Amino acid sequence: MAQHLNDVRPLAVAIMGPTASGKTAAALRIARERPCEIISVDSAPVYREMDIGTAKPSLDELAAVPHHLIDIIDPLDAYSVMQFRTDTLRLVAEISARGRLPLLVGGTMMYFKGLVAGLDDLPTADAAVRARLDAEAARIGWPGMHDKLRALDPVTAARLAPNDAQRINRALEIIELSGQPMSALLARREQPELPFELVSFALEPSDRAVLHERIALRFDQMLGDSDDEGIVAEVARLRARGDLSPNLPSMRCVGYRQSWDYLDGRIDRADLRETGIIATRQLAKRQLTWLRAMPERIVVDCLGRDPSGEILAQLQGLQK
Repeated sequence: MAQHLNDVRPLAVAIMGPTASGKTAAALRIARERPCEIISVDSAPVYREMDIGTAKPSLDELAAVPHHLIDIIDPLDAYSVMQFRTDTLRLVAEISARGRLPLLVGGTMMYFKGLVAGLDDLPTADAAVRARLDAEAARIGWPGMHDKLRALDPVTAARLAPNDAQRINRALEIIELSGQPMSALLARREQPELPFELVSFALEPSDRAVLHERIALRFDQMLGDSDDEGIVAEVARLRARGDLSPNLPSMRCVGYRQSWDYLDGRIDRADLRETGIIATRQLAKRQLTWLRAMPERIVVDCLGRDPSGEILAQLQGLQK
């Protein structure tokens, strides 16, 4: 590994991990020790007007070190893996040219995978096929559609939650359009060489129960003490725009879709808290599953005494 850091390509460092694992804190600590710029690898903070539920860095944290890919699109729009990869390749080159270390920090594992493995050559979306699949899902439910996917493409189904409507729909659409499972198409994809050397650290919990406690605490902080503050007030302001719907990618973010249901009167505040925490734990479980499939990562216990110090020490050791 030490020879990698002597590569002629510039170095970039990834800090990956599940939600509530302390990625932002670790990145800010590293940025205090050496000149860095942070590239957010997270599908939620890209949205403007969505601050509380996305756990964006505070104004002080944003002022302490340059951040990128935060507040770049409207909640009405979407941000694809392709856009992320294009933006990140450009940003890493620019940050390196300024003599600073690019820190890729976040928990959207599909972004990390798209960056490292390249983009797929899957069939483009077909509105008629998607509408037909949506109609079928309305009859049997998304868990039923997940069962259907499991029979056709067990590899893809294993990494998707039973209610992940968007990705289940896409996987079934690909099968219908190509006649092949998405996992088989992706397995044949050639992995491109990045124009920079990427060293990836993964903040993972030695005790899952402690991570769950952190998740509950953080969701309670996002919720606040009343509907006039916290994520409920934020979602109420977004709904008041009049142009957003719960089916948009932005409003499907964890915490936002539950708050939307609460404001619609479908669940009470206790249910909002319970479903929000459960959804966040499920997200963390999926993130950890993705991480285990990344053999090149350097695992650091996010519950250890000094995770950021351990990352710094390992970086210094790799450079020797």
